[in-house]
Parts: sequence; C-alpha cells; structure tokens
Amino acid sequence: MAYVIAEPCIGTKDSACVDACPVDCIHPKKDENGYSDAVQLFIDPVECIDCGACVPVCPVSAIYAGDDLPEKWAEFQVKNAAHFGR
Repeated sequence: MAYVIAEPCIGTKDSACVDACPVDCIHPKKDENGYSDAVQLFIDPVECIDCGACVPVCPVSAIYAGDDLPEKWAEFQVKNAAHFGR
C-alpha cells in the first residue's frame, strides 16, 4: 500500500519529503509547473515503493501508510491518486 499525504500538508508543502524520496514519486516539486497552484504535495501510488523514507522527515506529520491513514482523512488516498490520473 502506497503512502498518502493528508490534510496537514495543505498550505505547508514542505519539500523535505521530496528530498528524502529515493524514487522521485512526490510532486509537484518547487521547480515544476503547478507547484504554486497546488495546495499540498502528492505521492504517486504507482511509483511509491513503500519505503517510508518520507515519513520521519515530514515536519507536520502529514504522511501515512495507506493502511494507517486516519479515517477522517480517507479521501486523501483518492486525492493523491487522482492527482496523477490513477
């Protein structure tokens, strides 16, 4: 199950998780189109290798394993996938 970025990321978009990701599956990056318009960062559920490297570096504790995502943020699993057209 891929990792999911949830509500605490909204308005924060700290890129520590982007730097920690070994497979480059967290977007948009600061230099990508759409970064300024995005309200949060997203993890591509197909590209994510479930390594968890992004979790401890997130300063707002917004990243969860899909199976551990709190019910109140369940819609973020769909939002992350939809961002990538998945």
